[in-house]
This record gives sequence, C-alpha cells and structure tokens, in this order.
Amino acid sequence: MSILIDETTPVLVQGMTGDKGTFHTKEMVAYGTNVVGGVTPGKGGGTHLGLPLFNTMKEAVKQTGGTTSITFVAPAFCADAIMEAADAGIRLICSITDGIPAQDMMRVKRYLMRYPKDRRPMMVGPNCAGIISPDKAMLGIMPGHIYLQGKVGIISRSGTLGYEAASQLKAKGIGITTSVGIGGDPINGSSFLDHLALFEEDPETEAVLMIGEIGGPQEAEASAWIKDNMAKPVIGFVAGLTAPKGRRMGHAGAIISAAGDSAAEKAEIMRSCGLTVAPNPSEFGATVAGVLASRPERRAFA
Repeated sequence: MSILIDETTPVLVQGMTGDKGTFHTKEMVAYGTNVVGGVTPGKGGGTHLGLPLFNTMKEAVKQTGGTTSITFVAPAFCADAIMEAADAGIRLICSITDGIPAQDMMRVKRYLMRYPKDRRPMMVGPNCAGIISPDKAMLGIMPGHIYLQGKVGIISRSGTLGYEAASQLKAKGIGITTSVGIGGDPINGSSFLDHLALFEEDPETEAVLMIGEIGGPQEAEASAWIKDNMAKPVIGFVAGLTAPKGRRMGHAGAIISAAGDSAAEKAEIMRSCGLTVAPNPSEFGATVAGVLASRPERRAFA
C-alpha cells in the first residue's frame, strides 16, 4: 500500500495554466498520476494539456469528482486557493508554493480547524516537494525516476535531502511506499507526527526515515510520539549541525531560536527516544539498510 495517494487518486491542479503548473502537470501525467482537471479563474470551459479547466474548485469537484489538489499559485493568492479547495470538499491539499506569508498560513490553519476532525482536509506543505508513491502517483515536483517502489516510508522537511535519500535507497535496492515532503516553512499544514501515524498503520511500510532540520519543535515532538506509539523502526536525521544560533539558514523555518532547536539537540532527543540517527546525508542508504538487516524475520524490502 501507500499513504495519501495512489494511481486511482483523482487530482485537480490549481494554477495549471501557469508555466510552473504546466511543466509539472505534464510530468505528473507522464508518471501516471490521475490528473482530472485544472482550476484557473477566468479560463473555465476551456482545456489545457488535454484536460478540462474550471473557474472554481467547487465546479471542478462537482464535474470531475476530484478529491485531491495541488497548488501552483502565486504566494499572495495561495492561502485563498487552499481555503477554496477545503471549502469545495477536497480531502488532501498539497501546496508547492514557496513564499506564502506566515500570517496567511496562520489564517489557513485556523480555517482548516473549523472542520470536524473526520472531514478536515490533510494539507501537505507549503514550500514542499510534494508526495510520491513510486510507480503509482506523483503529486509534486520531484524527479520520479529516482524512486523505487518498496517498504520504507520517507518524511522530510527538506526536498533535496528527500531526493538524496530516495536515490541512495534505490542504489541499495531498497524501495519506498510513499515519500512525503512536509515543507520547511515555520507554519506548515501537517507535521511529522501526522504522517508517522499513517505509516504506522500502513501494513506494507516496515520502516520510516524521518529527515528534519534545525528550527522548531516538530522533530522532538515526533520522537516522543515514536517512543510511545510506534512499533516500526524509525531512522532519523537532522540537517544543520554547523548552523549558528539566531541566523536563518536557507528558509524561514530553519532558524535556531530556542533550546532544543539545534541539530545536535534534536539528534540527541531522537537517540534518547530509540531512533537510529544517520551520521550525515551520505549515510542515509547505509543506515536504513543496517536497520532493516537487523530486524528479526526480515523480509525482502525492494
């Protein structure tokens, strides 16, 4: 199985007619993703890339049955696009957009909380690489050819480190059930913990690689939850061992602002909670392979 998306998931692309939306929609369709239409206000009734266009998400959902959306919408308008998708009944919203103001994301988070828990949309991102279930569906901007289908889940704040992990695992013949890029912004739609719970429930995921960064409490909170709730092994890594305190590194989420925010502190918290910590990014593949090899009654993972 995979989490979040598979080859049957009907996907709507918000902002499909823009240059980024066009390029990545082509890539997603070529990968096998079930893209059923696009939404660009003012262009409804037409087609793009052979797919129908709609003016609003409500119209698109009604006509196509779409349950999932991905946003390639400019930062100033992306919060409204996310809330429009939620209001239309979309269950999974993936926002690739970088540069959404933190205040806009605060508004989005409050808006999503108005829905009952059983109907609340899952949001992945913003400022993320997206989601991929290898050989099934791709919802994002990742290079699909580096992902091999298999038994390991990946959750990463960093898109490029998620790619690096996938490439190393493939080189060792280790496949992936689903890889989720949750994004590096200080306020994001879903956390490590949200996706760890899904991987724990997935019968085909046998181990999880969690790639974190400096800044924020997500890694520490996830590690504590893993200790108390996960039976599956989790391999951890935290980028930013050499980052100085108080200086933003790369993006708005990567800043050490409090105790427990640094890479060394987070790595130690991971170890204390029973995670195996990869020493550096070049050891992702070897560390995961070692954990899998040490499991009792080990099955094939590729």
